[in-house]
Amino acid sequence: MSVQPLATEITSDLENKISALSAKLTEAQENIHRVIFGQDEVIDLCLTVILSGGHFLLMGLPGLGKTKLVDTLGTVMGLDHKRVQCTPDLMPADIIGSEILSDIRGGEGSNRSFQFIKGPVFCQLLMADEINRASPRTQSALLQAMQEYQVSVGGVTYDLPRPFHVMATQNPLEQEGTYPLPEAQLDRFMLQIDIGYPAVDEERKMMLVTTGTHEDKATQIFKAEEVMEAQRLIRQLPIGEKVVDGILQLVQAGRPEQSKLDVVKKHVSWGPGPRASQALMLAIRAKALLEGRTAPSLDDVVEIAPAVLRHRMALHFSARAEGLTLTDIIGQICGTIA
Repeated sequence: MSVQPLATEITSDLENKISALSAKLTEAQENIHRVIFGQDEVIDLCLTVILSGGHFLLMGLPGLGKTKLVDTLGTVMGLDHKRVQCTPDLMPADIIGSEILSDIRGGEGSNRSFQFIKGPVFCQLLMADEINRASPRTQSALLQAMQEYQVSVGGVTYDLPRPFHVMATQNPLEQEGTYPLPEAQLDRFMLQIDIGYPAVDEERKMMLVTTGTHEDKATQIFKAEEVMEAQRLIRQLPIGEKVVDGILQLVQAGRPEQSKLDVVKKHVSWGPGPRASQALMLAIRAKALLEGRTAPSLDDVVEIAPAVLRHRMALHFSARAEGLTLTDIIGQICGTIA
């Protein structure tokens, strides 16, 4: 299998497409900001994932607008979006769908056959709210969908609509009745996006707007076909060899087996796999385009690395004993390419 060389130059045709897409993305950002207040970085990261064709995990306390964010993203990007509230008694069939025995009556009697009823996973933007409240069996129902964009029921495989994105939410507070996501499923999320409290001015604006007689509504800017075209365009953006080497250096620095950092060898139990490199390659291109640039830089790698790495690494108890956090160690890892 031959490896395609990296694109280092941009053609006039590609430049025109990038310019048109950049203008439309600016319009989409402005539209979302009219509805979602004080979460500029979160919005940009969510758009980055959608442009990259991936899935994202939102970490935040209740009441910070995670559900409204998904509804707004779905509307603005022209994606069919659905929501599943995860609970301990949620079954895989409640997400994927199930077969029912239907009785089709004809002139000479009845003809019974199984009919597949599609579940909410058959959409373009699926929100799995509080995914860690679902049982491991139910969580695993999304594994095939997130990786292969299809589901299998009764020996039959069904393709999911394209584009397809999963946005899962988690409450960072430790509570009873939760089931931590396994590493294999966490790795399928392109970014982990942490949502914090809005600034005072933004919260004031939110309070006044949402309790008045009129509230702005999001409008559609993209169509699903345009989103897929944007995802293809992102992969054509040029990226320099120096940036590629920086990504490899950063990811390998987070692996205890390959790292040259003593803090990683001592305190990290497992590090990021190849999906982290792939996520960085796509995410920095999308990030650059969102900021009106045609090529990513090493600064983009450093800025987006925490969202790529924080759910793909785990610490030993020794790190907690010494007061080290994953944020501290990721900061030292990023320092290797700064």
